[in-house]
Amino acid sequence: MATLAPPPSKKQKLIAQNAKLEVEGSRRIPDGLGSVRVQFVDQSNGTTTGGPVAIPLAHASVKNLELLLNSLQGQDHDAQKVPYQFSFQHDPDGSEVETQPTVIDISSDLYNTVIKPALRSTEDLITLQYTPQSVFRVRAITRCSAAISGHGQAILATQFSPRNSSRMVSGSGDGTARIWDCETGTPFHTLKGHTSWVLVVSYSPDGDTIATGSMDNTVRLWNASNGKALNNGQPLRGHTRWITSLAWEPLHRQHPGRPRLASASKDASVRVWDVVGGRMDLDLSRHKSSVSCVKWGGSGYIYTASQDKTVMVFDANSGSAIKTLTSHAHWVNHLALSSEFVLRTGPRDPTVSSSREAADLLDSASQKSAALDRFQKASRHHGQSSERLISASDDHTVFLWDVSEPTSLKKPITRLHGHLKPINHATFSADGRIIASSSFDNTVKLWRASDGAFLRTLKGHVGPVYQSAFSTDGRLLVSVSADTTVKVWEVQTGKLVEDLCGMDRGHRDEVFAVDWSPDGKRVGTGGKDKVVRIWTS
Repeated sequence: MATLAPPPSKKQKLIAQNAKLEVEGSRRIPDGLGSVRVQFVDQSNGTTTGGPVAIPLAHASVKNLELLLNSLQGQDHDAQKVPYQFSFQHDPDGSEVETQPTVIDISSDLYNTVIKPALRSTEDLITLQYTPQSVFRVRAITRCSAAISGHGQAILATQFSPRNSSRMVSGSGDGTARIWDCETGTPFHTLKGHTSWVLVVSYSPDGDTIATGSMDNTVRLWNASNGKALNNGQPLRGHTRWITSLAWEPLHRQHPGRPRLASASKDASVRVWDVVGGRMDLDLSRHKSSVSCVKWGGSGYIYTASQDKTVMVFDANSGSAIKTLTSHAHWVNHLALSSEFVLRTGPRDPTVSSSREAADLLDSASQKSAALDRFQKASRHHGQSSERLISASDDHTVFLWDVSEPTSLKKPITRLHGHLKPINHATFSADGRIIASSSFDNTVKLWRASDGAFLRTLKGHVGPVYQSAFSTDGRLLVSVSADTTVKVWEVQTGKLVEDLCGMDRGHRDEVFAVDWSPDGKRVGTGGKDKVVRIWTS
């Protein structure tokens, strides 16, 4: 299926050129504005770095701010320099209504972001919060390193191991799940036991266990190393309709030797299972219609989305319902947490190879402590502990929620609107700063996670976009669609980096599932053509 747009006409080129000149002119910094005083503050702990520094306003670009901050920290050599993201908290003075400060990202320079909109003047001391960005860089995937046959029906779910990118599991309509050796591009183990479609697959945070959910109404557990069924081959029974979603208890909240798993079902219930004992621990039957998604947060709460138009929050220990969020006007299809990446990878930092290797040598208590430390760092938002949730719906919107204190949660932070058709999937970047929403209107939209501000639309697909996944460094995004293509985008600019399609190197039918490995080395996709494809740079 062709996905290339026709070349622009002369009139379109002229309009684009004039728009570009207009934007550049609006961003030009006037001469003679003098200097502005800036104080750098570490966003994670609120400590100041150095004293106030006077900077010529004409040179106060993000690049120069990075150079100055690195110099203040003694990081003058190129090998030591760290890229930073700067933000400014605007707290309006004289307001009669008590409001939260607005966080504004410094995208280009101080003049256009702070001075020109009259948020501050050159007489004021401007406090800039800084956050180090990932030095670890992921290269864009450019080729299909393996196209592996084996499944007899469409592939509906894929996920890489949290340990590394050498293992990936897929679930299919043929009733099996398969573990693949991504190094050699060959099947590793076939997980047989389900009697109907396998709709969802999920690795445990330690990478030792795989859970699969099926249309046969059961959940099965497997040893990830040898593919053998756990619990003497007996499934977890209790649901009366098929399984729609699975979520593991975060490693740092697990009781020693007693990991738990939550499963959502078409029967309008969510069940929490004792994985080792093979029995049900909690029955969360509060929804009035099919539960489409379940997520287990790092703060001890379980979040569920349903076709009854609600999102519910449950206490993971007692099973009691804490809150019912009723802002959506139609089915809620998907949920995502800002801390999801660190919860998935547990004690392993995928950006540091020594961390991945060292985590395997730690005892369970040390792994739990390391996982807790990573979660606490990842969930800090402008100096405060904050875990955020997004809900995507058939009402064409995404809602952004602050779920740090669910008991006092009253309304969402904001409503993200702009899609023209139902939103099937939404996800956070690994650092929790960007949100991507994938819609049946053939587009992916990017949003700023701090306040829900719209960033840009990724246009190029000519069919519904089913899923998307960020690279570990957050600089790239991969999306899959009914148009048979896999597309790679640059997050900062919205530019299409790679369009992986065609009979020679792409899928031959709709692509339903995608995952980017935590170490950033590989992307795995699967779809209607029954072939698993592994993509590398």
